[in-house]
Parts: sequence; structure tokens; C-alpha cells
Amino acid sequence: MAQQFEKHFVNRVGWLRASVLGANDGILSTTSIAIGIAAATTDRNTILLAALAGLVSGALSMAAGEYVSVSSQADTENHDLEREKKELATMPEEELIELAKIYETRGLTPALALEVAQQLTAHNALEAHARDELGINEITAAKPFQASMASFASFAAGALLPFLVALLAPVKQMIYFQYGFAIIFLTILGAIAARAGGAKISVAIARICFWGTIAMATTAAVGHLFGVNVS
Repeated sequence: MAQQFEKHFVNRVGWLRASVLGANDGILSTTSIAIGIAAATTDRNTILLAALAGLVSGALSMAAGEYVSVSSQADTENHDLEREKKELATMPEEELIELAKIYETRGLTPALALEVAQQLTAHNALEAHARDELGINEITAAKPFQASMASFASFAAGALLPFLVALLAPVKQMIYFQYGFAIIFLTILGAIAARAGGAKISVAIARICFWGTIAMATTAAVGHLFGVNVS
């Protein structure tokens, strides 16, 4: 009989965080732009152009920002690993004791902690120190390209939805259509994200819709407040 392994949602944290954030921003920012412009003008072409500009610039910005951010994390991790390599080469005994102390703080007896440290050091010293001293492992390690592509694709996919609403909805009721469909989109996104991450669906939906409503209401208010007449 094949061995069964537990299902851990933390394995998805790298791409899930970037994807949910990207899709959420794509829906919210593009809808907010469309609502803000629709509050100032009833010209469909102007609304569409603003939504398209938001889609393209937002997707590129998200991808670039995510890549730079995660690359900085990767640089820090690599620096720490290089330093750990040098320390393992120059003072292995001190590093062994340090590793054993870590296991002692987790509840092992001093003798057992030392034995575990010795065996893990013999197996792969750098891996043991990366995981237990630095907190770096395969799951949490920074992956800049993966995060960047996930953000780009998810933002573009999310932003495409309000763009289609701007293309098809009646211009005079654009604000209401944008808000209504945005809530639907955000509800679906919240449910999918919660399902993929093993979280409570109702909480995820309530959170994403609440803050989404605030963002869209603010942009609509700005459009009405300034009363811009776009020709």
C-alpha cells in the first residue's frame, strides 16, 4: 500500500500570496479607476482607456515590485548562507554546540540535543543550520521569478474583469455595475484563496469585500468631489 502523506497548505504560501495579492489588486485598482472616472464622465472610451492603462501599468508594476522585493529577500538569505558556510569551515565545533543549544531550547535533553546535532551535521551541516538557525528551507526560500510571474499574471487576470465590465455595462449605471461585479469577483477570489490556503471561507470573503468597498467608495467620492469634466 502506498504511503500517505499529510496535506500541508504552507507548501503553497510562495505562489498563493503573490497570486491572491495580484488578483485582488487587479480587481480593486482597476475597478476603482473605472469608478473614479465614471463618476466624472459618461464617455465610455475615456473609462476604457483609463481601465486599460491601469491594467497594463499595474501588472508591470506588480511584477517589477514583487521581483525586486523578493530578490532582496533572496540576497539576504544567500548572504547569511555564505556566512554560515565560512563559520562551518572555520569553527565547526562552535557551530555544532550552537546547533545543539537550539535543539535544547526546543525541549530535548542536552545529551540528545548534541546527538541530534552531530547526526544532522554529518548528514548536511549547512542544511541543518539553514533550517534550524536561519529559518530557511525549501518551502519558505525566496523565489523572485516565480513570485514576479504569479503577480503579473494574477493582476492582469483580475484587472481584465472590471475592464470587461467597463466595455459592456451601461455607461449611465457604470458605477453601480462596477461595484456590484467587483463584489462578486472579490467574493469568488476570497473563496478560492481560502480554499487553497485552508482558511475559513466566510472570514476571507468578509475581509476582502469590506476593504474593497472602502477603496471603491473612496475613489467614487473623489470623482464626485472634484467634479472633473473629461472631454
